[in-house]
Amino acid sequence: MSLSSAQRREYRAIAHNLKPIIIIGDKGLSEGLMQELERALDDHELIKVKVASNDREARAEVISELCSQSGAELVQTIGKIAIVMRRAKQPNPKLSNLSR
Repeated sequence: MSLSSAQRREYRAIAHNLKPIIIIGDKGLSEGLMQELERALDDHELIKVKVASNDREARAEVISELCSQSGAELVQTIGKIAIVMRRAKQPNPKLSNLSR
């Protein structure tokens, strides 16, 4: 599932006012973090993730691993913040950032 540039622009605009839901610390992608990520993606579909690492390559590696494990699509990265999107099978209109 590849996003077009128009879709990426739309998702970036939606995510502009969002706060990071998931914060990845020194322990990296733990099992608990992945469960919380799954819940957040199922509920909200479009989320911000903050990677608290000063190493640029390490941040990129963690974000790509996060996307591959969760099946999510990377919309954009700016510094330590990544915008990640995955469509839910049954989106909840009250929680979804895409259907508000």
